[in-house]
Amino acid sequence: MNFRGSLKKKFHDDCSSTMLNLIISTIVFFVAAWFTNRYLDEQGIPKGMTRGVLVLVLASLVSWGAGEMVDWAQVKIEGPQAAAQTSGDLSQLLKAVGQPQP
Repeated sequence: MNFRGSLKKKFHDDCSSTMLNLIISTIVFFVAAWFTNRYLDEQGIPKGMTRGVLVLVLASLVSWGAGEMVDWAQVKIEGPQAAAQTSGDLSQLLKAVGQPQP
């Protein structure tokens, strides 16, 4: 596989992982907000700004945790990804797109 093909595959894998994270964390946010509202209704806590902020914060924390779990599972399945490009990768990328090197 040439450099462009590997770059395209890596970009595609990162995009699919990011999209999966976004979709799952969004679904989890709404489910957590609904359950939190339901629980607070059962406890008889009146609706207001403080309760709304509490629901927002709790649902956000649960959603963030779900996103982290998706990232963790992705690393366990596929292995760790490179965090940053090295200067060698950058020079190869510049050669591939036909730009002069700095």
